[in-house]
Amino acid sequence: MPADANVHGDVFGGWIMSQVDIAGAIPAARRANGRVATIAVNSFLFKQPVFVGDLLSFYAEVIKVGNTSITVSVEVYAERNRLQASTVKVTEATLTYVATGDDRKPRQIPPLEDISKVG
Repeated sequence: MPADANVHGDVFGGWIMSQVDIAGAIPAARRANGRVATIAVNSFLFKQPVFVGDLLSFYAEVIKVGNTSITVSVEVYAERNRLQASTVKVTEATLTYVATGDDRKPRQIPPLEDISKVG
């Protein structure tokens, strides 16, 4: 939206970062089977600008699971010029989340077999 962009029509990097954080938290919370909190942005690369009117797609995947932490890779693609359907990779990032309990303190991540029984 225009409120998320500078005077030249480029979307603010901070807005993109917040959306990447949301996208990364989804598979992290699924794998943790509950609440997670962002503890690190390990890498963040803006490869191309994002313009007002671009249609963004966020792809996130768990790449590492520790005792209490989960690392997620997120890639962002922008579809431009919708009539010509040009798609470019605009951002890539790696973030780490920690699983937390109701007390918001770190907790163990359950084994995969425990998670598969939940559904």
